[in-house]
Amino acid sequence: MTSERIYVGSYTSQAGGGDGIAFGPLDGIETVATIADPSFLVISADGRFLYATDEEDNGKVAAFAIQPDGGLEFLNNQPTGGVHPCHLDIDPSGRYLLSANYTSGSVAVHALNDDGSVGERADFVQRSGTGPNAERQEGPHAHQIAFDPAGAYVFDIDLGSDTVYSSTLGEDGVLHEVDQLRIHPGAGPRHMVFHPTADAAYVINELDSTLTVCSYSDGKLQVVQTASTRPADSPGENFPAELLISADGRFLYGSNRGDNTVAVFAIGADGQSVELVQTISSGGDWPRHLAFGNDGKTLYAANERSDQIATFSIDNGQLTAQGEPVSWPKPVCILPI
Repeated sequence: MTSERIYVGSYTSQAGGGDGIAFGPLDGIETVATIADPSFLVISADGRFLYATDEEDNGKVAAFAIQPDGGLEFLNNQPTGGVHPCHLDIDPSGRYLLSANYTSGSVAVHALNDDGSVGERADFVQRSGTGPNAERQEGPHAHQIAFDPAGAYVFDIDLGSDTVYSSTLGEDGVLHEVDQLRIHPGAGPRHMVFHPTADAAYVINELDSTLTVCSYSDGKLQVVQTASTRPADSPGENFPAELLISADGRFLYGSNRGDNTVAVFAIGADGQSVELVQTISSGGDWPRHLAFGNDGKTLYAANERSDQIATFSIDNGQLTAQGEPVSWPKPVCILPI
């Protein structure tokens, strides 16, 4: 088992949930911060601060100072102005923290202070729209914040309206919309990643188990391929969640909740085509999050419903399970350091 140290965010409001954020080697993680439903975590570029969503009705983002032993000192939190923030990211300049409010379908931008604390809200954008899935797309549902490799454009992915919004982020922290990509109706786009060198991006869709391949240029996306995240004729319901891309841009990894697998796609040389080459058990039930180890040769899967974190080795893109999954309550985000 890897000795790498990781942070783990766990749901706390669910029955049998955890206490908040844990830290340590996988076989020795311990709670280091008590916070309600930290469903996503991110660390500042200098490694000094950790930021977490507080995925409650009255949503917040929280800041912590990372201690030499990995412990977390709470600095402050700020309201996002939305309901159930589920994702956040730091802009490449390190000046702003952006968050996606899932249930209310909005995006918040907060300034970051020099001491690492979260400052006042600099911008707030309320999305609108619906989709054909009456149960899940009755309104907008923002699910992710992502920056392109150059850091020139920021994207917010809206599951409720099948839309990926592209914007620039001004010096004052205000978002200025550039373009919209409409994914096919009922797809439910959830997360996206960019190819590290090719002009391409990939969107995993929660509601119909597909992966959308896009060409990319100057903040604008165009669909070039749609592929399934599961083998043909797979039975039962399935809801993809996380999406990762290898550092060399050769492979994609997506989690399938329902099938409880990790799907591996080989990426074409130009970045604009994919082929499903492997599906492997996620090592538990309901893999909400995936994360690469820092060596690029390890992949973690956070299986929310079975309270398990599984580890895989990566060899030429293919995954192999390593040892037995580790038990931890309701893991929903893994962040190696």
